[in-house]
Amino acid sequence: MKEYKITLLKGDGIGPEIVDEAVKALNKVAAKHRFQVRYDEAYLGGIAIDKTGVPLPEETVTKCKASDAVLLGAVGGPKWEDQPGDNRPEAGLLGIRGALGLFANLRPAVIFEPLRQASPLKAEIIGEAMDIMVVRELTGGIYFGERGRMEKNGVPGAYDTEMYTVPEVERIARVAFDLAMKRGKKLCSVDKANVLEASRLWRETVLKVAKEYPQVELTHMYVDNCAMQLVRNPKQFDVIVTSNIFGDILSDEASMISGSIGMLASASLGQGKMGLYEPIHGSAPDIAGQGIANPLATILSVAMMLRYSLDQDQAADDIENAVNEVLKVARTPDIYTEGTRRVSCIEMGDLVCAQL
Repeated sequence: MKEYKITLLKGDGIGPEIVDEAVKALNKVAAKHRFQVRYDEAYLGGIAIDKTGVPLPEETVTKCKASDAVLLGAVGGPKWEDQPGDNRPEAGLLGIRGALGLFANLRPAVIFEPLRQASPLKAEIIGEAMDIMVVRELTGGIYFGERGRMEKNGVPGAYDTEMYTVPEVERIARVAFDLAMKRGKKLCSVDKANVLEASRLWRETVLKVAKEYPQVELTHMYVDNCAMQLVRNPKQFDVIVTSNIFGDILSDEASMISGSIGMLASASLGQGKMGLYEPIHGSAPDIAGQGIANPLATILSVAMMLRYSLDQDQAADDIENAVNEVLKVARTPDIYTEGTRRVSCIEMGDLVCAQL
């Protein structure tokens, strides 16, 4: 029987609650498809600061590197806001991505049929279905560029530097082209090449890589226009590839079209099969411990893990189908509508397992 090792980084706030429900679903689908999962736990974020003094202990990196995949809950909260920038919980998240070489962030924006009415967009704009995959470069660009404080003409100032190399753009472009080949064979590369030199290099490099994928229809769009088009006509997009900062913004915008940030999963991948999987919402410390968190984004992150790291596509399909069926009858408070049953975080996990 196939066995996989998963490291759990439950993190802060609602992280432990939602990870526990995702583990229940993973165990259920593993039993159904006859494979085993072995778990290890490690600290990341605020809880790591409390336990070890730093947001990313070396032990956490070691455990993650020895795993087939990593499942993360959420990090951060007001408790650690007085920490210096390089010792905040979010620094641990950036650090683990870098330590594991995770350069590609996959953010699907999908509307489940039972939640169509929750979208802020009109039904005629969404169309029959919406399924967009945003591929965000994760370890380069302005978030990792040179930065600092300075004085200019005696006036205090600050700077952050956007820089990309050709190999960095090539590898994220190939991830996006490969995904497009498995989907609708349409790829939109988003940049700001009319203003930024880094974006000009980005566009030139994507065009070069495109020659390896003649079956894929490649288009280019400036980031401001893409932001507008996502709410004007999201149906035109299949796969979007873009830089770190633009991807951060656009993936959040695309995700909200689905109606609830509590429904959206993500995957961070490197050169191999190992990846880090997490919901895109935050740690929500204001509702932690109340049993009302929505675990579905984390459960759907498990589905992405099964698909991209564990080669268990049928198990991934089963989880996504189970979530869709449960949404027809039950909702956590963040997505509750009249006519459905309001359930707790644990109850939602139990319902998904029962459907599986």
